[in-house]
Amino acid sequence: MLKKRIRYTLLAAVAALAGCTTVADLAGYNTAALNQSAAKSYSEVIRKAQGQQLIDNTSRTARRIQTVFGRLKPYADQANQTGVPFNWQMSVIRSDEMNAWAMPGGKMAMYTGMVERLKLTDDEIAAVVGHEMTHALLEHSKQALGGQVLTQLGGSILARQTGIDGRLIGLGSDLLATKPFSRHHENEADAGGLRLMAQAGYNPQAAVSVWEKMNRAKGGTSISILSTHPSNNARIEAIRKRLPEVMPVYERSKR
Repeated sequence: MLKKRIRYTLLAAVAALAGCTTVADLAGYNTAALNQSAAKSYSEVIRKAQGQQLIDNTSRTARRIQTVFGRLKPYADQANQTGVPFNWQMSVIRSDEMNAWAMPGGKMAMYTGMVERLKLTDDEIAAVVGHEMTHALLEHSKQALGGQVLTQLGGSILARQTGIDGRLIGLGSDLLATKPFSRHHENEADAGGLRLMAQAGYNPQAAVSVWEKMNRAKGGTSISILSTHPSNNARIEAIRKRLPEVMPVYERSKR
């Protein structure tokens, strides 16, 4: 017990000089370990979803999502500065729920209800996928974990707001703990997502329309992604202000 107290005291001291990502590393949750744990959890989620016949590999919606994901993936790989290659994977879950999420290491899922109920264009799908990819690339889960180590002196290995519906998939796990990202993290994910979609040849202006659609649909409708991805006028305005930076990237991608 004394050794544990000393360890946590040292972690707190380091936090005064370094960010939460470093704290997570020192707590034993480095990028490689975190990605590996996420991959195991992801496999369990997908296995249980398959058992419930929820994985969609054949519908037009699933093909569209996978096509968009495939176009963004090379640029996500280029943007990866974690020092650990990601084994990106996208699963499409057949559900009326409007949701999408990414786990550390690039394990992702998008629900068909997100596309079909909001009638998303391919550009709008790219906005959602790029946003979630950026959460993984910037290791927001790891930063959240570092903060949790400091405030709770431990906790679940993925202090993460993936937005996964545990009831739907039947998996109650600390690895899938849901907790909102900070506004700073959301803004970073918006900015990174805009660049990824622009590089892949998707119009960044769609990032505005997709959040507007989600805001309109929010009235009287349960949208899981909005519980962890706050969407409001200030956020949409921030995206609009970034458009002049990424529209030239988009225009170059079409040449």
